[in-house]
Amino acid sequence: MLAYNPKGNTMADPQKLNIEPGAVYSRQEAAELLGISLSTLKRLIKKGHLQVSKPEGMRRVFITGESIQAMLNATTVDKKAQ
Repeated sequence: MLAYNPKGNTMADPQKLNIEPGAVYSRQEAAELLGISLSTLKRLIKKGHLQVSKPEGMRRVFITGESIQAMLNATTVDKKAQ
């Protein structure tokens, strides 16, 4: 299944993305992995679709591979419903 990208491109099949469940990604790395812009990733975080960790007193945000996979699984669209 390909995910829709409003820019007219399609993102890679979520099952084929090389998302390591135990890995920790920066926002930039996660955006590149998903094939989306950094601003789109920030919107996903702000709307609660993607869970992140942000240690107190730090600007850096950490995103786990599990969190990315959970978001992809939770937002999978059934082709029959379209």
